[in-house]
This record gives sequence, structure tokens and C-alpha cells, in this order.
Amino acid sequence: MEDIAQHTIKATYRAGVLILHEPLDLAENSEVELVVLRPQITDSQAKARLLKIITQRMRRNVWPQQAPKFTREELHAHG
Repeated sequence: MEDIAQHTIKATYRAGVLILHEPLDLAENSEVELVVLRPQITDSQAKARLLKIITQRMRRNVWPQQAPKFTREELHAHG
């Protein structure tokens, strides 16, 4: 079994890419396991703004009418 070292570092998610706040001492092409911790939003105004943004995005990206329909069982089978 491989030795496993755990490191906690911070990164910023921007344009689909995680940008590390500090470099990691890893060999090229090293495989890592990533655990994402999302900050909790406790401010009610911030929650309302986020909900508005999410709702707007959902309305702009509607499913096409010809998209396949799945039953609940089919959806669970694909997960």
C-alpha cells in the first residue's frame, strides 16, 4: 500500500479552473484526491442574490422539447 500524505491548501475556482493559493510539491502527473468544502451562506440577502442568479441561469438554459424523458427509476439507474 502507498503512503498517503494529506495536505490542506486553499484554491479559488475561476472560469472552470482551480487556482491554488500556494504551490504543491508534487511529481508531474501525480494523481490527487480532491475534497471540496463549500462555504455556508448565512446572510439572508446573500442567499437571496444567489437564488436569483441560479434561477436566472436555469431560465436561460431550458431543456429542449426533444430532450429524452426519463422515469424516476431510469434516473436512479443512471446515477
